[in-house]
Amino acid sequence: MARKGQFKKNAKPRSIKQRKFNSVLKHKKNTAIRNAARRNSGLKVGDKREVDHKKSLSKGGSNNKSNTRIVSRTTNRKKGSR
Repeated sequence: MARKGQFKKNAKPRSIKQRKFNSVLKHKKNTAIRNAARRNSGLKVGDKREVDHKKSLSKGGSNNKSNTRIVSRTTNRKKGSR
């Protein structure tokens, strides 16, 4: 059995690619920011709503309450396709 942090011999290519992506420091920081926004908004695990940043974090937005709002999952996912 593979140790923590190592790839299994029978790991699928998609799993290997996803692990490499998640291990990049920039992506770790972004995940931590999104998790903090979720905690601050009062959403629970498994809730069908999501936290939407009005001004994107990559474009200078913040995690302040004035920049976040709670929206449905479909509304938040549609926003990225515009």
